[in-house]
Amino acid sequence: MVVKGTVFKYGDNVDTDVIIPARYLNIADVKELSSHAMEDIDTEFVKKVQPGDIVVATRNFGCGSSREHAPLVLRENQISCVIATSFARIFYRNAINIGLPILECEQAANAIQAEDTVSIDFDTGVITNETKGEIYQAAAFPPFIQSIVKAGGLLKSLKERGA
Repeated sequence: MVVKGTVFKYGDNVDTDVIIPARYLNIADVKELSSHAMEDIDTEFVKKVQPGDIVVATRNFGCGSSREHAPLVLRENQISCVIATSFARIFYRNAINIGLPILECEQAANAIQAEDTVSIDFDTGVITNETKGEIYQAAAFPPFIQSIVKAGGLLKSLKERGA
């Protein structure tokens, strides 16, 4: 599977309260909740994001609370992937569980800039910065995780397998 999109770039320690501020967590409708994604760090995010766009950040993306809302609002805004130097472990697990592709690649996270056009081949882990003509290698997900992401998350994957 290959995706291509424009980059939204952020720095270190983007926590779950920045991805989706806690003051909105009483909103039950996912679409409405998603309209507040990233607003404390990037007021233009929900106005500019397009299906397939990519979030790139540096260290410790998704730190903070364990809420599943953070990767959910990114997926709902049709982010095709988050690339970071590293992820908070609970965000990493939540992202896979809801079917949001994420890749750890320090070289890509440091070199890619906001508004670059990037394509990602999830089968190989190859990240191509089409704006700069640079290629980076991330570890590809093993097939069982790829199947979870392709299905749209762990629960949907289990339903497809009849579990």
